[in-house]
Amino acid sequence: MERMFDTALVNLYTKDIEAGIRFYRDLLGFTETFRTPTEGVPEHIELRLGGFTVGLGTVEAARRVHGVEAEPGRPTMALVVWAHDVDEAYDRLVAAGVPAVQPPHDTGNNNRNALLRDPDGNLVEIVSKVG
Repeated sequence: MERMFDTALVNLYTKDIEAGIRFYRDLLGFTETFRTPTEGVPEHIELRLGGFTVGLGTVEAARRVHGVEAEPGRPTMALVVWAHDVDEAYDRLVAAGVPAVQPPHDTGNNNRNALLRDPDGNLVEIVSKVG
């Protein structure tokens, strides 16, 4: 059977795309790989970390292009980002003003997790191995 799909990404709708870019690019270290429009404030951007791509799209573009009334920040998903040291990453993000939900804690399976929110209220889980 021939493969039907080639690649995928998660697209998050945002009320403030510039704040989302600062969070994912500047604080979490994602690299911008795509933006439209290329001039001025974008309505869609894609950022990559390792082998994972996240897209940010404005709620206005979701309405205009797809007829979707997007509601950012509902806790229907969490974006998981692996870190070298969850405690250090958590402290740095909270110091930068990122809203904390749950401080670093051991969760079993030799993992240590912390939960924060991106600028739109989406859950972002930072994880590292203990030891």
